[in-house]
Amino acid sequence: MGAIITLSILALLVLYLGLFKANKSLLPVGLVGLLVVSGLLIKDWQIDASPLYNGMILFDHYAIAFSILCTFVTILIFILSKGYFTSSSDHVAEYYTLLLFSLLGAVLVSSYHNLALLFLGIEIMSVALYILVGIRKKDPSSNEAAIKYFIMGAFSTGFLLLGITLLYGASGSFDLMMIRDYVTMHPGAISPLFYGGVLLMIIGLTFKVGAAPFHFWTADVYDGAPILITSFMSTVVKVASFAGLLRLFTFSLLPLQDFWTPIFLGIVVLTLFIGNLSALMQSSFKRMLAYSSISHAGYMLFAVIGIGASSANSIFVYGASYSLATVTAFAALILVKRAVGSDHFESFNGLAKKNPYLAAILTIAMLSLAGIPLTAGFIGKFMMFSSVMAQYHILLLFIAVINAAIAVYYYLKVVVSMYFRTAEGKSIPINSNYVILFIVTTFLTILIGVYPNCFMELI
Repeated sequence: MGAIITLSILALLVLYLGLFKANKSLLPVGLVGLLVVSGLLIKDWQIDASPLYNGMILFDHYAIAFSILCTFVTILIFILSKGYFTSSSDHVAEYYTLLLFSLLGAVLVSSYHNLALLFLGIEIMSVALYILVGIRKKDPSSNEAAIKYFIMGAFSTGFLLLGITLLYGASGSFDLMMIRDYVTMHPGAISPLFYGGVLLMIIGLTFKVGAAPFHFWTADVYDGAPILITSFMSTVVKVASFAGLLRLFTFSLLPLQDFWTPIFLGIVVLTLFIGNLSALMQSSFKRMLAYSSISHAGYMLFAVIGIGASSANSIFVYGASYSLATVTAFAALILVKRAVGSDHFESFNGLAKKNPYLAAILTIAMLSLAGIPLTAGFIGKFMMFSSVMAQYHILLLFIAVINAAIAVYYYLKVVVSMYFRTAEGKSIPINSNYVILFIVTTFLTILIGVYPNCFMELI
């Protein structure tokens, strides 16, 4: 609980530092504060978890693990932010404050024990992002992305809120334990309102994770937002939303598995094919990453379809591997776009000769996203495939393998551009903060891929 209070105070502190023009202290204070938040979360690991504040919130190992992951990825994004926001605005405190408030919402979504707090966490996380996506007021693509995200987000929030209302109307409670008791105690007499609420909850939550057919906002919003904000949305927000989704269906709705599993099966098949085939057709590296994030949402839903004791660990490992590779890819994109002025695949031509270090780092990230062995991405996909194999979803596994092969093709397009095509130009300079980030993310990507046991049974 101390982590939530500390995050709230940290966000306000950073905002006040901006009011007093202490811009040089924003990043150090933010990083130190996030490290303190991580320390408080690690400290709570040893405490026996029980719901707090009349059952509103639960900081068990599940919540703490996902909160630490979201905080760690935010630290990486803060490291990248050095000098990034100042190029577009003199008022940078607002960027950091909104990112911290969005992280606060992600922590609440990961640790809720009451549907009212789930709604509150999603709104805190989303409202800050509505502003961040459109914060470049003079950029038409940023304005368009913000409007699309706000309108679609408002609709999804309406579905989510109505779903929560129907669940409350049928069970008489917002508490996850009371909802579970209602489902288990009335196996043959569950109200039709409850089933309607489950359907609406699926719609609202799958919108947040960017799964088809509720994915239409993803590509345009990710493409129009600043690259750093896109990296935050595609990692922290996606991981936290999956943590919230899995907690609901694992803890409260598991007895209704026969009802919602076919729905998720259809969503997964659509998500995999739409995400991968759309990514295959892209000429922009950033837009390719946006569509590939849709396909990764499909893979992460495997843990819900093959729900079991290992589902939490599967999503955690997959989320960690995906986040590390995605942040690395977006960091490389920032450097290349700053030097070349474009985010198309042609911008990476000859990068292996101009800057072999950057090309090697980006290659490892692409291999991890593609699920190649000895990378963290392979372990994540292996755990997801194992979960559906345990439930004998052989057809789904076959579809997943086909889509994985498609993904390998478009991820290697950038590798081919870097190593097998030539282009004139000077070496791309890499700042010290980018060097630190590349070392950390690449080391962890290889560590998880080679020694996965320390992560596979964490939760």
